[in-house]
Amino acid sequence: MKEYFLATKRLDAEYYQPKYEEIVSKAKQQNYDLLGNLVSIKKSIEPGSDAYSDEGLPFLRVADYNKFGISMPEKKLSDSFCKDNATLIGGLKPKKETILFSKDGSVGTAYMLREDADFITSGAILHLMIKDKKVLPEYLTLTLNSEVVQQQAERDAGGSIILHWRREEIENVVVPIVDIKIQHQIAALIEKSFYLCGESQRLLKEAKDMVEKEIEKI
Repeated sequence: MKEYFLATKRLDAEYYQPKYEEIVSKAKQQNYDLLGNLVSIKKSIEPGSDAYSDEGLPFLRVADYNKFGISMPEKKLSDSFCKDNATLIGGLKPKKETILFSKDGSVGTAYMLREDADFITSGAILHLMIKDKKVLPEYLTLTLNSEVVQQQAERDAGGSIILHWRREEIENVVVPIVDIKIQHQIAALIEKSFYLCGESQRLLKEAKDMVEKEIEKI
C-alpha cells in the first residue's frame, strides 16, 4: 500500500476503494492498452467572457453535449475575436471522427463527431484522435462511456468539489480492446442507431408540420 500511495500521491481514502482496483484488474485480464497509446490528445482554449457575443462562432462547452449528441451552444465567439485569432481557431475546429472527451465538470463524457465541426470547444473538452488502428473511433467512444472507464474517471476526479480529471490520469486510463472484427460489428450497430434516431426526428418533425398545417385550416 505504501508503494501504491507513493505512486499515486493521493491522500483521499475514496481513491483506494476496492471497487476501483477490482474493475481495473478485471479489465487488465483481457487485451487492453492505455488511452495515451491509442490516441493523440489536443486541448482547446478558454477565450474569456469578453470574447462572447450573441452572434458568431459557436463555442461548445461541456453542458452542450452528451454521449448521444450535441445541442446548439448558448455561447458564441464574436466575429472580431475570431478575426484576430483566425489561425488559432482554424486549428481548433475538430474534424470528423474526433472524440470529444470532457475533463472538467461532468468528466468522462465521450462523443464522436460524424462530420467536420464548425465550432470550437472550451478547454474543458479534450479532442481525442485515433493514432493506433487497433481501435475504431466508434468502439473507443462506446468504451469511454462504459462503466469500466467511468469508474476510473470517478476514482481519479473524486476528492474535490469541482471535478477535474488531469491529463496524465486520462492518458493512463485502462481501455479493454476486443477483436477488430467485433469492433466493426459494434461500429455498424452504433451508426445504425444514430441513423434511426435521425430518421425518427425527421418523421416527428414531418408529423408536427402536418398537424400545424391542418390546424391552420380550421
